[in-house]
Amino acid sequence: MPFLELEKAQLQNELAELKLPSYRTGQLRRWVFARKTFDFALMTDLPKSVRQQLAAHFGSILQTTTQVRDCASDSTEKLLLALPDGQQIECVLLRDNRGHRTACISTQVGCAMGCVFCASGLGGFVRNLSRGEILEQILLLNSLLPKDERLTHLVVMGIGEPTLNLDALLSALDDATASDGLDLSVRRVTISTVGIPNGIRSLAKSVANTGKEYKLAVSLHAPNDELRTKIMPQNRFAGIAEILSATDDYFAQTGRRVTFEYILIDGVNDRQKHARQLSALLKNKTAVVNLIPFNPVLELPFRTPPEPQVRRFASLLESGGLQVKVRFRKGDTINAACGQLRRNINKIGGD
Repeated sequence: MPFLELEKAQLQNELAELKLPSYRTGQLRRWVFARKTFDFALMTDLPKSVRQQLAAHFGSILQTTTQVRDCASDSTEKLLLALPDGQQIECVLLRDNRGHRTACISTQVGCAMGCVFCASGLGGFVRNLSRGEILEQILLLNSLLPKDERLTHLVVMGIGEPTLNLDALLSALDDATASDGLDLSVRRVTISTVGIPNGIRSLAKSVANTGKEYKLAVSLHAPNDELRTKIMPQNRFAGIAEILSATDDYFAQTGRRVTFEYILIDGVNDRQKHARQLSALLKNKTAVVNLIPFNPVLELPFRTPPEPQVRRFASLLESGGLQVKVRFRKGDTINAACGQLRRNINKIGGD
């Protein structure tokens, strides 16, 4: 089994089968997670014979190949990764002037949710990512940082619906947040969902059982079922009321307030009436609304609202008693919208 597919206990068992002492587990994890080293040959506190043995047994630690690394003027970096089966995924490193170093990762190849404004699902759903494929994105983004820096935040907001691949995701996050892993604070990990009630409740149960209080973000994007179903077809299976009930359960079990993501699309969901409806919908929730101006996608007909329109929408929500954050876009010059780089590179290649 590939190295990163092994949880800590599994790795220890694998090393025992190789007749290696248990303390080698800690050494290997320090090299991979703390020292950003993915080549057994460079792990110099292991005897050369052991390094050769590990390389022969596991092969390469990394299973993906970086096809494209693209950088923007705002220090955003995006990786297009090729998986062993030839499929492609994207992940992003975002930096800001507060010292935040945020990894944005994917959980699936493609997406089945069909949101009309999103590039992720334009090619359809292919498969779930494995635990190792999810973890590898985090490690690669962390390795883009200087040796004295490490990731401070993690958002599961890339390609795919996380709650439909929850077991693999939570296993990867266990290593991302472990003290002998990347040691990320669990309170700085956000899992974003399109709003699948059963998935939200499964996540709540896991958080309650493990004490790992991950932050939940729900991609709402509309204040009523009619509009939401038009732009997010998944809504026909579970409307807004059912989704909000599940988020209430999440808050009750975890004590963590929920973030509602709302992409503002010019002329679609950004009018004053939509702001008033959203205020009424969420006024009694312990929540925050994260407004995101639409990130243009070449194949899609939607536009970004003018900044004054975004500010006016935010002001109306605040007047309605909601806590609001406006997240202006990063990485416009590097196809930052989820799925966009993958599609553009494939088009150039003739796929």
